Amino acid sequence: MPTTPLDWYAQNQQTLQQELARITALLEHYLDSAKALPSEVNEIPSSSALAQLCQKFNLNAFERDLLLLCVGAEINPKITRLCAQAQGDPSLTTPTLGLALALFATPQWSSLSPQSPLHRWHLVGLAPHTQLVQAPLKLDRRVLCYLLGELAIDESLKPYVRHTPKHSTQPTSLPASQAQIVEGIIGAWQIIPAGQFLPLIQLCGYQKQAKNAIAQAVGDQLNFRLLHLTIHNLPTSADDLATLATHWDREAFLSDAILAVDVPELGDRDRRATSLQFLESLQAPLMLNTETRQAFLERTTLTFDLGPLPHPEKRELWERYLGDRAAEIQNQLEPIIAQFNLERHTIQSACAALHSTPTEALPTQLWDYCRSQARPHLEHLAQRIDCTATWEELILPEREKTILHTIAQQVKQRAKVYETWGFGRKSARGLGISALFAGPSGTGKTMAAEVLAREFNLDLYRIDLSAVSSKYIGETEKNLRQIFDAAEAGGAVLLFDEADALFGKRTQVKDSHDRHANLEVSYLLQRMEAYQGLAILTTNLKDSLDQAFIRRLRFILNFPYPQQDTRSEIWAQIFPSQTPTEGLDYELLGQLDMAGGNIRSIALNSAFIAADADEPVMMKHILTAAQSECAKIGRSLSKEETKYWF
Repeated sequence: MPTTPLDWYAQNQQTLQQELARITALLEHYLDSAKALPSEVNEIPSSSALAQLCQKFNLNAFERDLLLLCVGAEINPKITRLCAQAQGDPSLTTPTLGLALALFATPQWSSLSPQSPLHRWHLVGLAPHTQLVQAPLKLDRRVLCYLLGELAIDESLKPYVRHTPKHSTQPTSLPASQAQIVEGIIGAWQIIPAGQFLPLIQLCGYQKQAKNAIAQAVGDQLNFRLLHLTIHNLPTSADDLATLATHWDREAFLSDAILAVDVPELGDRDRRATSLQFLESLQAPLMLNTETRQAFLERTTLTFDLGPLPHPEKRELWERYLGDRAAEIQNQLEPIIAQFNLERHTIQSACAALHSTPTEALPTQLWDYCRSQARPHLEHLAQRIDCTATWEELILPEREKTILHTIAQQVKQRAKVYETWGFGRKSARGLGISALFAGPSGTGKTMAAEVLAREFNLDLYRIDLSAVSSKYIGETEKNLRQIFDAAEAGGAVLLFDEADALFGKRTQVKDSHDRHANLEVSYLLQRMEAYQGLAILTTNLKDSLDQAFIRRLRFILNFPYPQQDTRSEIWAQIFPSQTPTEGLDYELLGQLDMAGGNIRSIALNSAFIAADADEPVMMKHILTAAQSECAKIGRSLSKEETKYWF
């Protein structure tokens, strides 16, 4: 047996040349019976490409020799000349079925069938001809490369797939939970008898790099190549799909390959169904990289859900890639581990990018790096809000401020309580920190969310539930799932605006629409309860929300419409310290019956008016801006509101 690739290559060439010499002798005997007939077929080493090809595609002796005849016509000039002489025409250098049937001792008429391995797997092609036996035979180039021992990939597959080479070095070890998935896949495939369809593997979740790493690890351990396909690239016609399926299965057999398929969400349901049927028809090893589970009717399927890495595995990765520096920042590292659900390669990149950062600055820069790496997952799904508001600027009753501080405490201490103190292991339900902010528009709900996000040094993303909600069954849940799955990487603060669009009083189910609406609400609450960050709902109409839903939220804050003393306090803090002002009476300004949001709008517009007049902001500018604001919201400015202003 060959011990190195070079030894195998040399032996394979020797075997092929030995067999071509036999074919040459057969042709010479056919032309001149006086020449000696070659002896029986030489013993073909089982490790040779020829023997492997015959075994993989179950070729009989006649099909093997026909294949060799085609190989010789491609690479051996003498065999090319002999073929032309045998067919009585110098231009007929390509062998035909008729020549093969006459040349070989045990012709197999079954080999002419479209279902024979030669034709079923497109090993040999037939040129168009009026007579089947006179049709020239053409060896497929990919098959020729395989028999020669040359690395190649089917040309017809190149528009659809990309190749990932086998690891030549020791592959990076996976986290324990992902290594278990690799073991489960290999175990499931190895118990299937040869010739039977392997179970189709689904890797579900948003951790694309982790799924790719698992597929690569399976390929490495089985010594299989890995080819990647995105179903967006598939042809649309049934004939093209059938040809592609044949060529893919053939490639998988020739190169011992696994097809790793990216299955993104497709809007065209017919296209999606056709693509999944195509995948289901493949005989080769198949692994799907999908965000959600796909249903297959004709194929045994094993599904593995990839969630965020467990806390101990995240810690092990951080400590592995930080090395000795992990101990230097141990106390500051724990919040980073708890907050960010990053994939292994991102953790490795973070540690490499900041390897020269001074120790005292390392925790802050690691936090900022992780925060920035988590952003791309959410940027196209929600609106990121810049958080500049502070606790001092948030004017609320003491009770509401106390609740906000309690929320902040729970978010900050989540890792200690859930991981160190074990509450997370005791029960996985209800660990998410969820809140309802209820109150009229402009009373500070979004500002309070800004203050919390700024306190945690996290991003705040606003999601308009009226835009997420869909009349099509299942679409709302799909939209919400994308948002929560994307947010898991960085634990951003999620602000779901316009909860009224989804949370009406619908416990009285009158039809399928009400039943489906309840399912949408339950799904949202379920994800909020499991979310590892802070999720906030806002509503202008708390009384319209069903109490059965509200009870599932951990915190409820009422944002009251501001009274005069509160409005005066808001006015006293509304202008930045750099803004020039003159003669402003905040107690009188508190007479303006406006919510905080309207007060901010008036203050901003008055600053523009004053700037244009090249004057400091004065009561007259605020009056003009207040009149415009009242006109905008559809009410008039009363005399009582501006009494004693001038």
